[in-house]
Amino acid sequence: MLSQSLSGVQIPWLYGHIPPSSKAFPDHIRRGSCWGRPQYLKIAVSASDSKRHRVAGAAMASCKNADGVELYNEIEFYAKVNSKDSQDKRSGRSITCFVRKWKEKVAWPRLTKEDIKPVWLSVDFDNWRDWEGDEEVELAQVEHYAELLKKVSIKRPPPGMDDLDDDSDSADATSPSKVFKQLLGAPGRLQIAFSVNLSKPHPVPCPRASARRRALSEDCPAGLSVRPRAVQCARVPAFSASRETAAMAFRCQRDSYAREFTTTVVSCRPAELQTEGSNGKKAVLSGFQVVLEDTLLFPEGGGQPDDHGTINDISVLRVTRRGAQADHFTQTALAPGTEVQVRVDWERRFDHMQQHSGQHLITAVADHLFGLKTTSWELGRLRSVIELDSPSVTAEQVAAIEQSVNEKIRDRLPVNVRELSLDDPEVEQVRGRGLPDDHAGPVRVVTIESVDSNMCCGTHVSNLSDLQVIKILGTEKGKKNKTNLAFLAGNRVLKWMERSHGTEKALTTLLKCGAEDHVEAVKKLQNSTKLLQKNNLNLLRDLAVHIAHSLRNSPDWGGVVTLHRKEGDSEFMNIIANEIGSEETLLFLTVGDEKGAGLFLLAGPAEAVETLGPRVAEVLEGKGAGKKGRFQGKATKMSRRAEVQALLQDYISTQSAEE
Repeated sequence: MLSQSLSGVQIPWLYGHIPPSSKAFPDHIRRGSCWGRPQYLKIAVSASDSKRHRVAGAAMASCKNADGVELYNEIEFYAKVNSKDSQDKRSGRSITCFVRKWKEKVAWPRLTKEDIKPVWLSVDFDNWRDWEGDEEVELAQVEHYAELLKKVSIKRPPPGMDDLDDDSDSADATSPSKVFKQLLGAPGRLQIAFSVNLSKPHPVPCPRASARRRALSEDCPAGLSVRPRAVQCARVPAFSASRETAAMAFRCQRDSYAREFTTTVVSCRPAELQTEGSNGKKAVLSGFQVVLEDTLLFPEGGGQPDDHGTINDISVLRVTRRGAQADHFTQTALAPGTEVQVRVDWERRFDHMQQHSGQHLITAVADHLFGLKTTSWELGRLRSVIELDSPSVTAEQVAAIEQSVNEKIRDRLPVNVRELSLDDPEVEQVRGRGLPDDHAGPVRVVTIESVDSNMCCGTHVSNLSDLQVIKILGTEKGKKNKTNLAFLAGNRVLKWMERSHGTEKALTTLLKCGAEDHVEAVKKLQNSTKLLQKNNLNLLRDLAVHIAHSLRNSPDWGGVVTLHRKEGDSEFMNIIANEIGSEETLLFLTVGDEKGAGLFLLAGPAEAVETLGPRVAEVLEGKGAGKKGRFQGKATKMSRRAEVQALLQDYISTQSAEE
């Protein structure tokens, strides 16, 4: 099963070709993660039964299916590896390979030769440190703690773990004390929860201890998850805080209806924020990125914008996710260790909850009724859009979807949020578009009872009755042969009705008729306007011809001829130039506001127009183009027409003097 290639060893993994529900192959590999060191790579995967998979050196092969057919996938490493000096181990539902690099202490920019990776294999960027040392030490530590965990069972107390956060030989009053709070057993799963008391100032744990904590979590046997509880401390190092909360969901995700709560500042660092003003121009704000022990403000993600709110009445301008923590941008610094009050902009939060839960409902119903798959969605400021993987959606389908979703709202179906471990078989049955590479902790699943289950990080209502109503506004042609479906949910429908009713009242006053006659009244006005525009254009053409003849027959004809009118357009000026048809005279015509913006045309000898045209546009602070004796364009400073006339006169005078 091991094959060499120029770019390294090809490792076959069985995943993805067989659906999770397949009876022919019930124990395929589910998910995996990897990270690199200067001398080796570590790749860990979860399987229903690791004993049924054969491992040869660094290569892991699949077991055969019920028909005796062996199926597998292959990944091709970025560079060559040494299969003979590689190791593997397995425990319960997990298989771990330590793959030795052929060229040691050479950093890899990525895992695979191609700039892609399998969707089931995530990269642990926090642990990918192939430019550092200590790899042999950490490899031994991984093996040591994996062996300790194998000895843990429900029937016996857990092994001692006093050295996880402290490398010293003896503990003192300032050292962290580790106490097991509870040992919970469940069919097929064992959970260990503990807390770390950091109420007193203490030496900061070294990075190697943090690496052992990560190894402990990653290499535990099947069904065993180690989740640190929330940490309270008087002096918290910024780099270690995210590790303590990595497996925890934010408060806004655990309770979307919470409006304020108290937490602690973990870190605060200077930062900048790019913003876009009302005029469309970008600006850069100076401020601080504040990390809290927990947050009530949702960071943007999953198609949902971030929350607005305050920390101790200081406005939070942006909330973004960075790994397992949330960055809050403020323009006022907050001291680490400070207890703060966080408040959310409830109107914005509840609106986002309604739109996001509404999207889940529409997506599920569209798929169930017509097989219309959702490929993406956007929660907009005024309306939300779901992209459906179909070139078209009929009006009848839209009406059926709208009717069905509102029936389910009236049925008051509950919406539940659960957290599943990454290797839980149920994760495979849940709808979703995959997890981000830097995902940490459990998988969050949002379920609408009897309708839909979906992986999601966003905030949601607890019952469909909170959506009130959903209105589908219609469909539009999308990108790449797809269809965009626009919708409103909850309070947005009420606001839309309020705006529509206000517009209807205004039109009733202006058109002097009832709402049912508005469309016909507007059509009549459009027809009248078109007729007036046509008559006006004919009059302008007649006027242009008359003006051209008057200029041609004027005693001042010759040299430079100028004309300005407030009413007119490019066609009006070109008719005059066509009627005059002179190539000896410079004709400068303008229309528009005398002191503001307008249009201009310069006609005359081709050589003169080619020379003077760009200079005329420059004087009028405009732009233009021309050919064959004409140069026309737009101007912003019609008040400088006198300067253009002087420029043209000087040119004529110079030409006359040279002759």
